[in-house]
Amino acid sequence: MLHVTMAQSADLQRLAQWMAGSYNSHEQHVRDTTNYFAIHLQMQPIWKDRTDGHWFYVEQAVADYLDKPYRQRVYRLHEPEPGIFESVIYTIEHPLRFTHHPELLEKLPVDSLTEKKGCSVILRKEAGGGFAGGTQGKQCPSDRKGATYTTSEVTITNGKLLSWDRGYNDKDEQVWGADKGGYEFVKLR
Repeated sequence: MLHVTMAQSADLQRLAQWMAGSYNSHEQHVRDTTNYFAIHLQMQPIWKDRTDGHWFYVEQAVADYLDKPYRQRVYRLHEPEPGIFESVIYTIEHPLRFTHHPELLEKLPVDSLTEKKGCSVILRKEAGGGFAGGTQGKQCPSDRKGATYTTSEVTITNGKLLSWDRGYNDKDEQVWGADKGGYEFVKLR
């Protein structure tokens, strides 16, 4: 059972506050339409009464297809040891029913989620005050577009989230994801 009381550091609270919100990559798309789509990213806090971390409903969609998000997840952000922040990733059964309606998750039992084993993002505080990290090695499995594993590199600062997701085949060749660098998401609210 996940409902365990945890002390929350000031850094964990700051990271959760910076993660929460609406973002888009419109500026990056305008600068480089060949390599980057205009993506909307929503990270909505849910289950605020839980004491086992900060929970978020996460929805990503191409700007022209906001009603058809390509990724819907639940994240649990916690600090398993001082200075180490883990964002545990969960999938949702039949996720389209929650599109634009994270409040519907309030009644969803946590045990109905499925953890994406090996796909947690581990973050550490940087000297400049932001947080950076990613997935660990080749542990996050993928079957998208011929990939066998996925990597994610993430940097979070006040007002910006950089995310570089890539898929690799069994020969360690990149088969999907941006080639030139991560997506630059600017926080709108």
